[in-house]
Amino acid sequence: MSPRQGRRKGRQRRAVALPGDPSDPASFHVAVSDWLDWLEVHDYSPVTVMSHSWHLARFMSWAELRGITRPHDVTLPVLESYQRHVSLLRKPNGMALSWSSQHQALVPLRSFFAWCAKSHRILYNPASELSLARTEHRLPKATLTHEEAEAVLCLPDTGTPIGLRDRAMLEVLYATAVRRGELASLDLVDTDLSRRFITLRETKTRRDRAVPLGERAAAWLGHYLNDARPSLVIGADPGAVFLATNGERIGLKWLSSQVHHYVEAAGVGKTGSCHLFRHSAATLMLEGGADVRYVQELLGHRSLDATQIYTRVAPERLAAIHAATHPGARLPGRNGS
Repeated sequence: MSPRQGRRKGRQRRAVALPGDPSDPASFHVAVSDWLDWLEVHDYSPVTVMSHSWHLARFMSWAELRGITRPHDVTLPVLESYQRHVSLLRKPNGMALSWSSQHQALVPLRSFFAWCAKSHRILYNPASELSLARTEHRLPKATLTHEEAEAVLCLPDTGTPIGLRDRAMLEVLYATAVRRGELASLDLVDTDLSRRFITLRETKTRRDRAVPLGERAAAWLGHYLNDARPSLVIGADPGAVFLATNGERIGLKWLSSQVHHYVEAAGVGKTGSCHLFRHSAATLMLEGGADVRYVQELLGHRSLDATQIYTRVAPERLAAIHAATHPGARLPGRNGS
């Protein structure tokens, strides 16, 4: 494998354009810009900074339409009005935003106004009394059985460089349960095929972790790196494992779309993309008898609470334990009863 040419990312600057007047030192534009800089300086994840900037920009646009352009003009009733506005938003399919999405839209506001009060930009924090909806602990909408996962994995045409790349991507997603951003960010230098491990860096939780590939995913990944990836390199090698047809690192939206396409084409009757493989891998491992703490380590969860949701989506294992231990689970007369 060729060495990586320089560290790929450095610090990813936010790309959301903030509305407002940058010449007014008391404006939302200046305050939010300074807050996002503060988040970056304090080593918040680039994904977090981007997400917060997007939610704040949307709030700023809403407030500007109502003549509110400075943080000190915001009161609790204003924030409650925006909360109602968020609750009435609709997805492209006409469905309301989930409680989780509404929660995510408002949490950055609470953090921003708390920072404004602490840095003496405003006299008091208007968001301190804002009541947020309780977050949901919903089950994944769908998981794949092993047979369904195999049906998806077999779809790419491995006789072409693109198909071989896609098969390797699907195999790594299924074997390692990585997030889509972790897969897209994977570099050659972080791939150890001899030990069948990949190292994930700059993850959502800001912790590097080593994840086992298993024999099959390692074999497909090696096949792609040796036989397909060289034909995808155009100009200077960016050092990324998975390359797009233009020779650059694969994009997140493209990755989601491509995986979704394969899931749809497989005809398994389930929808989803990269996270569908993450949910499925965790569920199948638990059904196979894996300890939940090992699944936690594989997924990269900081808290066991985030992993334990998968213990609720392992129905086969639960049914087997129920049949073996519940005295009323079997019909009379069976097994010597």
